[in-house]
This record gives sequence, C-alpha cells and structure tokens, in this order.
Amino acid sequence: MAQVCEICGKKPMSGNTISHAHNVSKRRWNINLRPVHAKVGTTTKRMRVCTSCLRSGKVVKA
Repeated sequence: MAQVCEICGKKPMSGNTISHAHNVSKRRWNINLRPVHAKVGTTTKRMRVCTSCLRSGKVVKA
C-alpha cells in the first residue's frame, strides 16, 4: 500500500544519508500516517491520514 495521505496527498521524500567519511547512500523520509475513522459527509470512512492534517483540523474524527 502506498504511503500517501488521502487528504493532502503528501508522499515520502527521498534524499541521501551522508556519513562522516562522506559515503553517500539513498534514504527515504516516510510520512507519519494514522488509520482514522473520519466523517465524510454523513457517512464514516476509514482513511490513512498524516498527523499534520489531523492536527490542523482538516479531518473530523468519527
């Protein structure tokens, strides 16, 4: 399953991890997703939402 927020569409970022000897290897910063039962209109739906959307109030928990 993809690591994507269903509200804002935020995805993991990629970059490099660099050691003291400047050895470079690829790494990935995953987003902090939470499974939430959220109100969508009059129904409730199970969604995977990032914590920044939860804190900002973009999602109403059911």
